[in-house]
Amino acid sequence: MTGRVRAAVFRPDDGRLDDAVALLDALGADPVPDAMLAVEPTGAVPREAVDYVVLTSKTGVELAAEAGWDPGAATVCAIGERTADALREADYRVDVVPERFSSAGLLDALAEEVDGARVEVARSDHGSAVLTDGLADAGADVHETVLYRLVRPNDAGHSADVAARGDLDAALFTSSLTVEHFVEAATERGVREDALAGLNDAVVGCIGAPTRETAEGHGVEVDVVPAEASFDALATAVVERAMRIRTK
Repeated sequence: MTGRVRAAVFRPDDGRLDDAVALLDALGADPVPDAMLAVEPTGAVPREAVDYVVLTSKTGVELAAEAGWDPGAATVCAIGERTADALREADYRVDVVPERFSSAGLLDALAEEVDGARVEVARSDHGSAVLTDGLADAGADVHETVLYRLVRPNDAGHSADVAARGDLDAALFTSSLTVEHFVEAATERGVREDALAGLNDAVVGCIGAPTRETAEGHGVEVDVVPAEASFDALATAVVERAMRIRTK
């Protein structure tokens, strides 16, 4: 038995999956890439003439930039450093980045200053209501623009077969939707129960509490939730734990 672990990763096949595979390989794992998300742009752009605008992903920033969006005098808020970097790369300024890279963290950063303000939230169709509801409760006039939809690729799901055979050592879920799509794919392939059992024999990592809650709701035992909500932190923690188990 080698020290390498088979680790399933579900990031979109838009460069992020390739980056994830390279990182897992560098960490000493054998990646099992299986994109569970694909981006479908809606053609919408963030509203202008607002007081605050919130971007929650690199993808959203890129679509807004391609459409020629202009934030004007609005306070530009990024949910985390990856989104902030994308804004800077597109020559937008960044005014607010929360200490905690999450909807709850961004809400904490804005709640005391948005009473009466017009706030535009531009993101995917699967954004958390924590942010929009929380901003509204803080007195903001909130509008949400769906820049893109997240769908499951038609060919997704081979990792469910690997898990069902008991051949996975680790799995890395980066959103609730990746969990949902994994379970849907396993169900369609007729291996749902075996695939979930395979996950529960592996080291399962989730990028944050909402993803963990979704996984646990499907009966998946979650072993790792990193303190930092980033793929690098998730991959490092999961691979290290899986390697310790394999070498016992």
